Amino acid sequence: MDKNLIQQCGDELYQALTKRETLRPLTERFDDITIEDAYHISLRMVERRVEAGARIIGKKIGVTSKAVQNMLNVHQPDFGFLTDDMAFSQGEEMPISERLIQPKAEGEIAFILKKDLIGPGITNADVLAATECVIPCFEVVDSRIEDWKIKIQDTVADNASCGLFVLGDKAVSPRQVDLSTCGMVVEKNGQIISTGAGAAALGSPVNCVTWLANTLGEFGIPLKAGEVILSGSLVPLEPVQAGDFMTVSIGGIGSASVRFT
Repeated sequence: MDKNLIQQCGDELYQALTKRETLRPLTERFDDITIEDAYHISLRMVERRVEAGARIIGKKIGVTSKAVQNMLNVHQPDFGFLTDDMAFSQGEEMPISERLIQPKAEGEIAFILKKDLIGPGITNADVLAATECVIPCFEVVDSRIEDWKIKIQDTVADNASCGLFVLGDKAVSPRQVDLSTCGMVVEKNGQIISTGAGAAALGSPVNCVTWLANTLGEFGIPLKAGEVILSGSLVPLEPVQAGDFMTVSIGGIGSASVRFT
């Protein structure tokens, strides 16, 4: 795709975000769109957000578990940028009815970095050494693509279907917990709806962050000290609406909860 078309698509996605509208899938409109094209479209979309006052505070990897891959029919991870206007605190109400279009919640483990990670060549040991702490997290993804009819290029272009997220109020060292075997329980309105374990995300959330550092490194983008890195869902996506209350508990780490309005 030429630069003008990439810019046009990024602008369309930004407008869809601000107007809470959906678009026809890019992969239906452009047969030759590549993942690299999609990444540059997402950069344009994020650039528009920053121009409007948002600040980049981290990155995310998505579509890491088989459960989510099968739900979305997207069979490889995606990646995107987190901005400060996406972040909510534990106990704070999240206004999805005002901000999102077709939201789905997923339980994750967030990594907070104390050192930069600049790929390629990053190993799991590098990730652990660069991580200050891990925190339970709910990411509430959203799609500007109609009816979630996405292929990998669509979700990458749409900033990895970023919506909003909330971090729990407890953090632990990544060396204090086995991130492959730690169990996750997700409750919605007082009922357990899903369970998972760290291994659901590419074998370990650490593998996910390593993949992300190396993949973004190919584009010259580092993971930076102080950033929040969302490592991908360990459980299926759950559609949510105003009035729902959800809690995620992760063995050895803690919990996070969110009430949707």
